[in-house]
Amino acid sequence: MTNDKTEIKVLISGGGTGGHIFPAVSIANALRRHDPSTKILFVGAENRMEMERVPAAGYEIVGLPVAGFDRKRLWRNVPVLFKLAKSMMRARKILKRFKPDIAVGVGGYASGPMLKAAQRAGIPTLIQEQNSYAGVTNKLLAKNAKAICVAYEGMERFFPADKIKITGNPVRADIVNAEIEKSEARRALGLPADKPVVLVVGGSLGARTINESVAAALDKLSEAGIFVMWQTGKLYAEECEKIAARYLDSVKAQPFISNMDVAYRAADLVVSRAGAGTISEIQLVGMPSILVPSPNVAEDHQRKNALALSDKGAAIMILDSEAREKLGDAIISTVNDKEKLDTLARNASSMALRDADQKIIETIYGILKTDC
Repeated sequence: MTNDKTEIKVLISGGGTGGHIFPAVSIANALRRHDPSTKILFVGAENRMEMERVPAAGYEIVGLPVAGFDRKRLWRNVPVLFKLAKSMMRARKILKRFKPDIAVGVGGYASGPMLKAAQRAGIPTLIQEQNSYAGVTNKLLAKNAKAICVAYEGMERFFPADKIKITGNPVRADIVNAEIEKSEARRALGLPADKPVVLVVGGSLGARTINESVAAALDKLSEAGIFVMWQTGKLYAEECEKIAARYLDSVKAQPFISNMDVAYRAADLVVSRAGAGTISEIQLVGMPSILVPSPNVAEDHQRKNALALSDKGAAIMILDSEAREKLGDAIISTVNDKEKLDTLARNASSMALRDADQKIIETIYGILKTDC
């Protein structure tokens, strides 16, 4: 990977959720590892979590006043259109000031106007589509993108086939590289050594359905001798921690688990939403999982993500509308079936695409070499 320029400038845009931010930071880290002189600027949406998470990772970020469209109540989108127009103007100013050699979009509110402005300015763009079902913005941007990095096969139904690169989704390096035995991981987290452990995660904010379903099942899970490591999300922390206090020998509830690398190694089974980032982690770690896709996402993409695994026997999918009734029994029957756990883990691992960040920066350098 070579380029005539001694210093490369890369603009990375997107965010809104950890599922967008973690891949973006992974790409930036890989660029810096390859060439520490690389100049990197993030562009996010004002008042979204990337405005805190990206600086915490050591990178500069600027915000756009962009917001998402309300697809159910169209009359609420007039202010959104004004914010979009303002974001396009600000995006052009960012390009003039930073002068990037390439712009990378990872999804999220800011990615659309930023990459559109870059394309209009003749700056090469790369799209990183994390889901098995492409979002509207990325489909619109694809025509003028130089490359589209994806994590699933069959993405030709959304994007020009000659632009697709199957790279996988970048995930946090500590999750992939952790070398810790299950017994040691449990000691580190204060978990019992002699019980099946189920890791429940609903994202940094939390997932109401998953939390309510776990709460409803705690009696039977406790009776079955199962220990629940419960990431409640900050929105539901107080309520869930009160419930968990009645099951001190069977539940450990907390708003957020920072050391997910250790948590994965400690668990026998994961219960989660079906965001692209979490699925990539499950595949790379080789974890058996029960996926409860969120119905509150664009194009119902989480259900399609979950189907991509469940159709190959790599995960169990329970629909959000059925979780309160079915999740507890599914956890008990699965975690007590070693053959089932082994099959799910093996099939998930077989779907993993490794070294995604490295493959993406190879694609970036390929574009820069061609465009120089």
